[in-house]
Amino acid sequence: MTGSGLPAERLSLVDLLDRLLAGGVVLSGDITLRIADVDLVRIDLRALISSVDARVPSPWEE
Repeated sequence: MTGSGLPAERLSLVDLLDRLLAGGVVLSGDITLRIADVDLVRIDLRALISSVDARVPSPWEE
């Protein structure tokens, strides 16, 4: 008994990536380089990662 209430199922990395890409993943983050309370560089990151199939075609021409 694991005690966490979750099934004791082991996933390989390939299976985990397959499940994540099937539904899509959104990555979001902010990076700020600051020296002496002065913002020098600020980067806002937003990315959507998902699989491409016949229902959702690739944005690049073949």
